Amino acid sequence: MAIYISGIQQIGIGIPNVHEAFKWYRQNFGMDIPVFDEAATAALMLPYTGGKPQDRHAILAINLQGGGGFEIWQYVSRTPQPSKFELELGDLGIFAAKMKCRNVREVYDTFLKKDLNVVGLIGETPEGKENFFVTDPYGNYFQIVEGDEWFKKEDSLTGGAYGCVIGVSDMEKSKNFYKRILGYDQVVYEVENKFEDLKLLSGGDYYFQRVLLRHSQARQGSFSRVLGKSEIELVKVIGREPRRIYDNRFWGDLGFIHLCYDIFGMDEMQEKCRALGHPFTVDSANSFDMGEAAGRFSYIEDPDGTLIEFVETHKLPILKKIGWYKNLRKKDPATPLPDWMMKSMRFNRVKD
Repeated sequence: MAIYISGIQQIGIGIPNVHEAFKWYRQNFGMDIPVFDEAATAALMLPYTGGKPQDRHAILAINLQGGGGFEIWQYVSRTPQPSKFELELGDLGIFAAKMKCRNVREVYDTFLKKDLNVVGLIGETPEGKENFFVTDPYGNYFQIVEGDEWFKKEDSLTGGAYGCVIGVSDMEKSKNFYKRILGYDQVVYEVENKFEDLKLLSGGDYYFQRVLLRHSQARQGSFSRVLGKSEIELVKVIGREPRRIYDNRFWGDLGFIHLCYDIFGMDEMQEKCRALGHPFTVDSANSFDMGEAAGRFSYIEDPDGTLIEFVETHKLPILKKIGWYKNLRKKDPATPLPDWMMKSMRFNRVKD
């Protein structure tokens, strides 16, 4: 059986207040459609939660313009912990989430008017494209970049998640990992220098090796139309020893906790990852139930221990008010769900 990757399903974000964060993300990033909203016990993540189950509240929210969602994640059985050191660009793990938009300058001006914590001026990437960074109320960095693929026209100035900026220690190992397992086979640029568009970030004034990866093959699968294409930027700091962002902390503590891909063919993916030296470290094995959604999930680690999640979705809530759920086990796994069906999820929107 083939493996189909629909795209980035979501980026997990550990935060101190799930409802407060959901409001901020929907008001500023258009993440206003909850796929699920559930309090439960994370019983299977024991390698990353101190060896025992932990209670949590999670909301998976998406933006129907297209792109990945956010899994907004809060511990309720313990106080989520911040890093014991100031995170700097190049530290090992997810440093920033990339958010796509149609017009970088329009978003920049709007965020300034809203008095958001915009970091510096609009900069230019090595590709020659405009971008800027903003932080949420919890200090998490988001890079606003130009996107050219959209699912549905909405009022929000941004779409969903477009990728991540990930700190690595060995560029060749990391390039190989993201190419062979996740299909990022295009090197858009590979440069080493100091960079004006990074210098105002925490630790951004060092020399960096910087590699932007994209995938040449269009994504396939149930959600490929709405999740769309994505990119990964790998960053290696030169001149200091990077630290692991989640050193001595739990998965789910404050910050970007994982990068998740919606896939079909979990057994085949398990064999592939094992053969490439990155075996599953967590596997729900059977279908898990998130109350309003269901599926199978697993985790692997990239060469520096950054967590990559795979989710094989089995049940999707389309219109919760009338109990309309789509069973994805009974469809062709390579074929996207009809646009009209995905767009019907707008009726689940949370409005402020």
